[in-house]
Amino acid sequence: MLSVILPAFWQTLYMVFWSTLIAVVLGLIPAIILTLTAPDGLRPNKVVYETLSLIVNIFRSFPFIILLVLLIPFTRAIVGRSIGTTAAIVPLTVSAIPYIARVFETSLRETDPGVIEAARSFGASDWQILYRVYIKESIPRMVSGIVLLIISLVGYSAMAGTVGGGGIGDVAIRYGYQQYKQDYLFVSALILIVLVQLIQMVGNYIYKKLS
Repeated sequence: MLSVILPAFWQTLYMVFWSTLIAVVLGLIPAIILTLTAPDGLRPNKVVYETLSLIVNIFRSFPFIILLVLLIPFTRAIVGRSIGTTAAIVPLTVSAIPYIARVFETSLRETDPGVIEAARSFGASDWQILYRVYIKESIPRMVSGIVLLIISLVGYSAMAGTVGGGGIGDVAIRYGYQQYKQDYLFVSALILIVLVQLIQMVGNYIYKKLS
Protein backbone atom coordinates (compact mmCIF):
# COMPACT_ATOMS: atom_id res chain seq x y z
CA MET A 1 0.00 0.00 0.00
CA LEU A 2 2.80 2.42 0.84
CA SER A 3 4.26 2.12 -2.66
CA VAL A 4 0.89 3.24 -4.04
CA ILE A 5 -0.13 5.84 -1.45
CA LEU A 6 3.18 7.70 -1.13
CA PRO A 7 3.59 8.65 -4.84
CA ALA A 8 -0.09 9.61 -4.93
CA PHE A 9 0.39 11.85 -1.88
CA TRP A 10 3.27 13.69 -3.56
CA GLN A 11 1.17 14.04 -6.71
CA THR A 12 -1.57 15.70 -4.65
CA LEU A 13 0.92 18.12 -3.09
CA TYR A 14 2.36 18.83 -6.54
CA MET A 15 -1.04 19.68 -8.02
CA VAL A 16 -2.14 21.78 -5.06
CA PHE A 17 1.14 23.70 -4.79
CA TRP A 18 1.39 24.78 -8.42
CA SER A 19 -2.30 25.52 -8.89
CA THR A 20 -2.30 27.61 -5.70
CA LEU A 21 0.83 29.53 -6.69
CA ILE A 22 -0.39 30.32 -10.21
CA ALA A 23 -3.92 31.15 -9.05
CA VAL A 24 -2.68 33.56 -6.36
CA VAL A 25 -0.44 35.41 -8.82
CA LEU A 26 -3.06 35.62 -11.57
CA GLY A 27 -6.02 36.11 -9.21
CA LEU A 28 -4.45 39.19 -7.63
CA ILE A 29 -4.71 41.08 -10.93
CA PRO A 30 -8.53 41.02 -11.29
CA ALA A 31 -8.83 41.55 -7.52
CA ILE A 32 -6.87 44.80 -7.76
CA ILE A 33 -8.86 45.95 -10.79
CA LEU A 34 -12.14 45.19 -9.03
CA THR A 35 -10.98 47.05 -5.92
CA LEU A 36 -9.84 50.12 -7.84
CA THR A 37 -12.93 50.33 -10.08
CA ALA A 38 -15.53 49.55 -7.38
CA PRO A 39 -18.03 52.30 -6.52
CA ASP A 40 -16.01 53.09 -3.37
CA GLY A 41 -12.64 52.47 -5.05
CA LEU A 42 -9.84 54.86 -5.93
CA ARG A 43 -10.86 54.97 -9.60
CA PRO A 44 -14.56 54.05 -9.86
CA ASN A 45 -15.61 52.67 -13.23
CA LYS A 46 -19.01 51.02 -13.32
CA VAL A 47 -18.57 49.37 -16.73
CA VAL A 48 -15.21 47.78 -15.95
CA TYR A 49 -16.26 46.69 -12.47
CA GLU A 50 -19.56 45.10 -13.46
CA THR A 51 -18.10 43.41 -16.55
CA LEU A 52 -15.17 41.89 -14.69
CA SER A 53 -17.39 40.98 -11.74
CA LEU A 54 -19.75 39.14 -14.09
CA ILE A 55 -16.87 37.18 -15.65
CA VAL A 56 -15.60 36.17 -12.21
CA ASN A 57 -19.08 35.08 -11.12
CA ILE A 58 -19.61 33.03 -14.29
CA PHE A 59 -16.40 31.05 -13.81
CA ARG A 60 -17.13 30.59 -10.10
CA SER A 61 -20.54 29.07 -10.88
CA PHE A 62 -19.15 26.09 -12.82
CA PRO A 63 -18.99 22.85 -10.80
CA PHE A 64 -15.40 21.65 -10.90
CA ILE A 65 -16.15 18.28 -12.50
CA ILE A 66 -17.94 20.03 -15.40
CA LEU A 67 -15.13 22.56 -15.76
CA LEU A 68 -12.67 19.68 -15.80
CA VAL A 69 -14.35 18.21 -18.86
CA LEU A 70 -14.98 21.53 -20.64
CA LEU A 71 -11.32 22.50 -20.36
CA ILE A 72 -9.96 19.30 -21.93
CA PRO A 73 -9.15 21.02 -25.30
CA PHE A 74 -7.58 23.98 -23.49
CA THR A 75 -5.59 21.68 -21.20
CA ARG A 76 -4.32 19.71 -24.19
CA ALA A 77 -3.27 22.94 -25.89
CA ILE A 78 -1.36 24.12 -22.80
CA VAL A 79 0.44 20.95 -21.66
CA GLY A 80 0.06 18.69 -24.68
CA ARG A 81 -2.26 16.18 -23.02
CA SER A 82 -5.53 16.14 -21.12
CA ILE A 83 -4.82 13.50 -18.46
CA GLY A 84 -2.12 13.17 -15.84
CA THR A 85 -1.00 15.11 -12.79
CA THR A 86 0.46 18.06 -14.69
CA ALA A 87 -2.62 18.30 -16.91
CA ALA A 88 -4.85 18.46 -13.83
CA ILE A 89 -3.12 21.66 -12.74
CA VAL A 90 -4.78 23.58 -15.60
CA PRO A 91 -8.43 23.08 -14.57
CA LEU A 92 -7.47 23.38 -10.91
CA THR A 93 -5.90 26.75 -11.60
CA VAL A 94 -8.75 27.98 -13.77
CA SER A 95 -11.27 27.10 -11.06
CA ALA A 96 -9.11 28.72 -8.37
CA ILE A 97 -8.45 32.07 -10.07
CA PRO A 98 -12.01 33.51 -9.84
CA TYR A 99 -12.38 32.17 -6.31
CA ILE A 100 -9.21 33.77 -4.99
CA ALA A 101 -9.85 36.94 -7.01
CA ARG A 102 -13.14 37.43 -5.17
CA VAL A 103 -11.56 36.59 -1.81
CA PHE A 104 -8.73 39.06 -2.43
CA GLU A 105 -11.19 41.74 -3.55
CA THR A 106 -13.20 41.32 -0.35
CA SER A 107 -10.02 41.45 1.74
CA LEU A 108 -8.79 44.61 0.02
CA ARG A 109 -12.13 46.40 0.26
CA GLU A 110 -12.33 45.73 4.00
CA THR A 111 -9.44 48.15 4.52
CA ASP A 112 -10.34 50.90 7.01
CA PRO A 113 -11.47 53.99 5.00
CA GLY A 114 -9.94 56.19 7.70
CA VAL A 115 -6.47 54.82 6.91
CA ILE A 116 -7.03 55.51 3.21
CA GLU A 117 -8.10 59.07 3.91
CA ALA A 118 -5.08 59.58 6.16
CA ALA A 119 -2.81 58.42 3.32
CA ARG A 120 -4.55 60.83 0.94
CA SER A 121 -4.01 63.71 3.37
CA PHE A 122 -0.27 63.02 3.28
CA GLY A 123 -0.30 63.30 -0.51
CA ALA A 124 0.01 59.61 -1.35
CA SER A 125 -0.77 58.67 -4.95
CA ASP A 126 -3.37 56.07 -5.86
CA TRP A 127 -0.69 53.44 -6.49
CA GLN A 128 1.03 54.23 -3.20
CA ILE A 129 -2.29 53.85 -1.41
CA LEU A 130 -2.91 50.58 -3.23
CA TYR A 131 0.43 49.08 -2.24
CA ARG A 132 1.13 50.66 1.15
CA VAL A 133 -2.43 50.73 2.49
CA TYR A 134 -4.75 48.34 0.68
CA ILE A 135 -2.34 45.45 0.16
CA LYS A 136 -0.28 45.78 3.36
CA GLU A 137 -3.38 46.12 5.54
CA SER A 138 -5.03 43.14 3.83
CA ILE A 139 -2.18 40.63 4.02
CA PRO A 140 -3.52 38.70 7.07
CA ARG A 141 -6.99 38.44 5.50
CA MET A 142 -5.48 37.42 2.17
CA VAL A 143 -3.45 34.68 3.88
CA SER A 144 -6.69 33.32 5.37
CA GLY A 145 -8.18 33.32 1.88
CA ILE A 146 -5.18 31.43 0.51
CA VAL A 147 -5.56 28.80 3.23
CA LEU A 148 -9.22 28.31 2.29
CA LEU A 149 -8.16 28.06 -1.35
CA ILE A 150 -5.57 25.37 -0.59
CA ILE A 151 -8.14 23.34 1.34
CA SER A 152 -10.60 23.62 -1.57
CA LEU A 153 -7.91 22.57 -4.04
CA VAL A 154 -7.10 19.49 -1.95
CA GLY A 155 -10.70 18.42 -2.45
CA TYR A 156 -10.68 19.36 -6.12
CA SER A 157 -7.43 17.45 -6.68
CA ALA A 158 -9.10 14.35 -5.28
CA MET A 159 -11.92 14.89 -7.77
CA ALA A 160 -9.37 15.24 -10.58
CA GLY A 161 -8.34 11.66 -9.85
CA THR A 162 -11.63 10.47 -11.35
CA VAL A 163 -10.40 11.49 -14.81
CA GLY A 164 -6.83 10.29 -14.54
CA GLY A 165 -5.39 13.26 -12.69
CA GLY A 166 -3.47 11.10 -10.26
CA GLY A 167 -3.10 11.82 -6.56
CA ILE A 168 -4.96 10.48 -3.56
CA GLY A 169 -8.31 10.71 -5.33
CA ASP A 170 -7.05 8.42 -8.07
CA VAL A 171 -6.00 5.82 -5.50
CA ALA A 172 -9.39 6.02 -3.78
CA ILE A 173 -11.21 5.50 -7.09
CA ARG A 174 -9.00 2.83 -8.68
CA TYR A 175 -8.22 0.76 -5.60
CA GLY A 176 -10.87 1.66 -3.06
CA TYR A 177 -13.91 1.84 -5.33
CA GLN A 178 -13.19 -0.12 -8.51
CA GLN A 179 -11.25 -2.94 -6.84
CA TYR A 180 -13.29 -2.93 -3.60
CA LYS A 181 -10.24 -2.47 -1.40
CA GLN A 182 -11.78 -0.66 1.54
CA ASP A 183 -8.44 -0.21 3.32
CA TYR A 184 -7.17 1.95 0.45
CA LEU A 185 -10.35 4.01 0.57
CA PHE A 186 -10.06 4.48 4.32
CA VAL A 187 -6.37 5.44 4.25
CA SER A 188 -6.96 7.87 1.35
CA ALA A 189 -9.74 9.61 3.25
CA LEU A 190 -7.65 9.70 6.43
CA ILE A 191 -4.68 11.27 4.62
CA LEU A 192 -6.88 14.00 3.14
CA ILE A 193 -8.45 14.74 6.53
CA VAL A 194 -5.05 15.00 8.24
CA LEU A 195 -3.66 17.11 5.40
CA VAL A 196 -6.54 19.58 5.62
CA GLN A 197 -6.19 19.85 9.40
CA LEU A 198 -2.45 20.54 9.10
CA ILE A 199 -3.02 23.20 6.44
CA GLN A 200 -5.63 24.90 8.63
CA MET A 201 -3.38 24.81 11.70
CA VAL A 202 -0.43 26.30 9.83
CA GLY A 203 -2.71 28.91 8.24
CA ASN A 204 -4.12 29.94 11.62
CA TYR A 205 -0.60 30.24 13.06
CA ILE A 206 0.59 32.44 10.18
CA TYR A 207 -2.56 34.58 10.40
CA LYS A 208 -2.00 35.23 14.12
CA LYS A 209 1.64 36.15 13.53
CA LEU A 210 0.78 38.56 10.70
CA SER A 211 -2.11 40.11 12.63
